[in-house]
Amino acid sequence: MATPAAARRDRTHYLYLAVIGAVVLGVIVGFAAPGVAVELKPIGTGFVNLIKMMISPIIFCTIVLGVGSVRKAAKVGAVGGLALGYFLVMSTVALAIGLVVGNLLDPGHGLQLTDAARAAGGKQAEGASAGTVDFLLGVIPTTLVSAFTEGEVLQTLLVALLAGFALQAMGPAGEPILRGVGHIQKLVFRILAMIMWAAPVGAFGAIAAVVGETGVDALKSLAVIMIGFYVTCALFVVVVLGLLLRVVAGVNLFSLLRYLGREFLLILSTSSSESALPRLIAKMEHLGVSKPVVGITVPTGYSFNLDGTAIYLTMGSLFVAEAMGTPLSVGEQISLLIFMIIASKGAAGVTGAGLATLAGGLQSHKPALVDGVGLIVGIDRFMSEARALTNFAGNAVATVLVGTWTKEIDSKRAAEVLAGRLPFDEETFVDDHAPAPAPDSAEAPERRDEDRRQPAVTV
Repeated sequence: MATPAAARRDRTHYLYLAVIGAVVLGVIVGFAAPGVAVELKPIGTGFVNLIKMMISPIIFCTIVLGVGSVRKAAKVGAVGGLALGYFLVMSTVALAIGLVVGNLLDPGHGLQLTDAARAAGGKQAEGASAGTVDFLLGVIPTTLVSAFTEGEVLQTLLVALLAGFALQAMGPAGEPILRGVGHIQKLVFRILAMIMWAAPVGAFGAIAAVVGETGVDALKSLAVIMIGFYVTCALFVVVVLGLLLRVVAGVNLFSLLRYLGREFLLILSTSSSESALPRLIAKMEHLGVSKPVVGITVPTGYSFNLDGTAIYLTMGSLFVAEAMGTPLSVGEQISLLIFMIIASKGAAGVTGAGLATLAGGLQSHKPALVDGVGLIVGIDRFMSEARALTNFAGNAVATVLVGTWTKEIDSKRAAEVLAGRLPFDEETFVDDHAPAPAPDSAEAPERRDEDRRQPAVTV
């Protein structure tokens, strides 16, 4: 006989079936009545904004609970340093792959730059990031609470880390605060679960608007670069990330992707990996990765581990250069790669950020190519699907890898979860397992009493 929890989980299946139906209906409306479809864009935007509304409190609660319950600050620093080092290496690999594939495909040949496309390219450059210094200064919020009101992920990360370290220093006196934050986290996840029931409506509006704006003609003329980009992203995830995950963690990539299937569907329908960030945090904790690793790796990865965006930046640059009849030499490509390693760090997982970063990178590196960005505007929303999916997969794999390297993952639990024997609670999103202590960890017995009391998830 099914338990009440199982019954609740069963009802959520209908929600995601409704999302699939909404996506199909949105495509049909987009082709049949493009004028009407474009007017539906605010519906999709509204749903994504609802999700973004929850990101800052979820990141804050997760990091404060994770960092505050660890007795050695050095562990948090080790996790962050390892994660950033991995992000830098993988971003470089992704950029290099984009250059190689871009040279093999020779995209953009034969296209003509119209006045409209030239104007569109210039518009994207206007909204591009001003530079690395501004990006770094932007991590510091105006006030302690403005990080939450402005919805800046890295600002929230900074405030949460400071609060977590402060609670560490307070020792036992900080225990009541940690328990309070734990209750707030459960409330926030419950609100998120309520918002998710609006996903079909949001997916319908977002997809209908994209199809209505783009149409079929733009897709036909730019099919080579778009298909090539999708194939490149797929190969990167399956070959590069899949091999790393198998060798380092002994985890099958397809099992992990299946476990995150609903998140991929949500990203596909909204074109934004940020819409699935709260759920990724909850699911990685449920998988058995410790709170400090999840709390640091996932939010940081959303700004520093954008593999799909990295591939897009180099392939898009080669596409624009070829289309404008000024192909880049090998030396210029290497120089561009180095520049994009830095530029890509400012592209958060938000729809359209990749296009603005591409325009900003070309403007700083080779201004004559900026107008050509207009050639890619027509299909950018469709390419943003692959960008977002790849970024999300990269951050999920990174969390498992960092957890493995720091011995902060319960491998036995992960195997049970990926096998489907410990299903994720779709009703509350709250993970109640006590993370397994690292074999060589001295502070494991000092974990919060609340964590030790929490029961395992009911099957």
